[in-house]
Amino acid sequence: MAIQRTFSILKPDATERNITGAINALIEKAGLRIVAQKRIHMTRGQAETFYAVHKERPFFGELVDFMISGPVVVQVLEGENAIAKYRDVMGATDPSKAADGTIRKAHAKSIGENSVHGSDAPETAAIEIAQFFAGNEIVG
Repeated sequence: MAIQRTFSILKPDATERNITGAINALIEKAGLRIVAQKRIHMTRGQAETFYAVHKERPFFGELVDFMISGPVVVQVLEGENAIAKYRDVMGATDPSKAADGTIRKAHAKSIGENSVHGSDAPETAAIEIAQFFAGNEIVG
């Protein structure tokens, strides 16, 4: 398998509860390396751009409001098959359906406040990484 990069966000519900270290431990335990990481307060424009794919969905405004409600931690993760591996460790969007040992099973508050985001495809990962990181900020 090839080494791959994916994008991750530790959402406001995670930073508010000071569980970013616990989530990072699960990421690293899964064999992924955190090769870039920074804590930011996402602007409305950044959130609207990031979630533009959901613009026509009824939850778009609520999602944007949530993502700008507090700081987030944006990350680039690297490893073999990183996108699928991170999606596995995140668990199902609905924490009640997430497998034991996943981030969302352990830490998510609800479907909306589900603690983490991860890219769903290589193309998406490249776009998402470029939105928040310059190439020289990613160090393996």
